[in-house]
Amino acid sequence: MIEARELTKRYGDKTVVDNLSFTVRPGEVTGFLGPNGAGKSTTMRMIVGLDSPTKGSVTVGGRSYAGHAAPLHEIGTLLEARSVHPGRSAFNHLMALAYTHGIPRSRVDEVIELAGLTSVAGKRVGAFSLGMGQRLGIASALLGDPAIVMLDEPVNGLDPEGVLWVRNLLRSLADEGRAVMLSSHLMSETALIADHLVIIGRGRLLADTTVDDFTREAGGGGVKVATAETAKLRSLLAGPDVTISSSSAEELLVTGRDAREIGAIAAQHGVVLYELTPQSVSLEAAFMELTRDVVEYQSAPADAARADTGQADTERAGTAGKAA
Repeated sequence: MIEARELTKRYGDKTVVDNLSFTVRPGEVTGFLGPNGAGKSTTMRMIVGLDSPTKGSVTVGGRSYAGHAAPLHEIGTLLEARSVHPGRSAFNHLMALAYTHGIPRSRVDEVIELAGLTSVAGKRVGAFSLGMGQRLGIASALLGDPAIVMLDEPVNGLDPEGVLWVRNLLRSLADEGRAVMLSSHLMSETALIADHLVIIGRGRLLADTTVDDFTREAGGGGVKVATAETAKLRSLLAGPDVTISSSSAEELLVTGRDAREIGAIAAQHGVVLYELTPQSVSLEAAFMELTRDVVEYQSAPADAARADTGQADTERAGTAGKAA
């Protein structure tokens, strides 16, 4: 388990992480999300002792990272896949880590096979592709068979097979009871992997919730129901905390009752349903809406960019005409 309590990091007068509290629990994949400059990397560096908090605390398995005699056995991390000596082979890199933590060679062979690096284990890391470097970084994180795994952008540079491998790997690690912390900019992939979300912006906590609850609340909630008997169903579902609206003759939007309850009531009274869909938005759309006001670098809309380009071209053409 990772526990951050009022974690704060300042560099001079700039606050990068601001009074941040959250928990990464065993048996769950926690997606750690935020725009560029939100403080994610600094937070992860404080978790493993690479940066010291200005205020607050963070513990790994109930202790500070510095308190672990063999930290690879407690938490495996991937923060920068390219932080490996380019002249070493993948095998020798993993063996060097193993020697310093009392890990046997048999475990090195296991993670090489697990990461799909058997055919390139003897090659120099400097010749690795980005995807192969990511696989080596993940192998390094898993070397100590840790109870906690923390990965920053683990699918960066991986092909579709590699992305699927990471997805299944993280799910299996959580199912084994490990705590998994995943930082990624790929919202669609995070939505498939994560159970829980911790979202930050400008160093502050914006959301600490499940994926389902986050997207459901962003979509306004409610259940879309399609039936030929809307009047009858509306009467059956009515209640003091229930709101029902309609967008067409055969569709209702119901808030205050969940899909299971609506389906049970309809079945009990013989109302045939053509559709029963909880309303939510994608994780990407919900994330963009939540972080809209805390994005450090914001691009101009594509239409505006094209308009500016067209205007600039027109001005250049006019200037050229006058010169001629």
